[in-house]
Amino acid sequence: YRIIMGIGSWIAGILGWAMFGPIGALIGFALGSLISSTRSIEDSNDNRSRSSRNSFLVSLLVLSTAVIKADGKFLKSELEYVKSFILRNFGQQAVNESLKIIQELYKKDINVYEVGAQISANMNYSQRLQLFHYLVELARADGHVCQAELDVLRSIASALRINNADFTSITSMFSSDIESAYKILEIDKSATDQEVKSAYKRMAMKHHPDKVATLGPDVQKAAEEKFKKIQKAYEDIKKERNIS
Repeated sequence: YRIIMGIGSWIAGILGWAMFGPIGALIGFALGSLISSTRSIEDSNDNRSRSSRNSFLVSLLVLSTAVIKADGKFLKSELEYVKSFILRNFGQQAVNESLKIIQELYKKDINVYEVGAQISANMNYSQRLQLFHYLVELARADGHVCQAELDVLRSIASALRINNADFTSITSMFSSDIESAYKILEIDKSATDQEVKSAYKRMAMKHHPDKVATLGPDVQKAAEEKFKKIQKAYEDIKKERNIS
């Protein structure tokens, strides 16, 4: 484990697996002179938790840049979304540092398959689902997901080993029609009422915010928004079917 000095309280501290492999190479380039020194520290449960959290955030910034680069435009709406998300969850200092990192990463080619493979090897499935949900929200920041962005999202989902059902479920969370509600719960409109109830329970368990608790309260708070969309989809279907 390493301590990264001088890059702010939101990421300072232990940064574990993300400092190696393709992500380590990218983030090392982006941080540049912000990394002033390193030293080994004693391992502990708290250290492992912070390591996991910080690695998640670094992965988020790297893949955010890949999505932003997808259409060849550096859109203000996308940057505003990143700023809003980071500010809401990590504070103003984190916003300033995150934008600097993204601006540096924008200059580099990002191989989402290599990055995704590293993430898949080190994050559990619930954490990867939460990361992907954020990326879909980012792609929709300008109100439209273009084909280039959709292609990048598909590549990222594949690299993160997110299955097709979950890909469709998460990308449907940003529509409010009844068709999308069924897709969110990963069922067909022909499903029985009992199958609808079972699907909701299954999805609620899969996406429960507690699944990402080890990443810290800020990420867990973001996961609550995804959980609410599953709940709304279920309520919409119940209303349509008059299920009590």
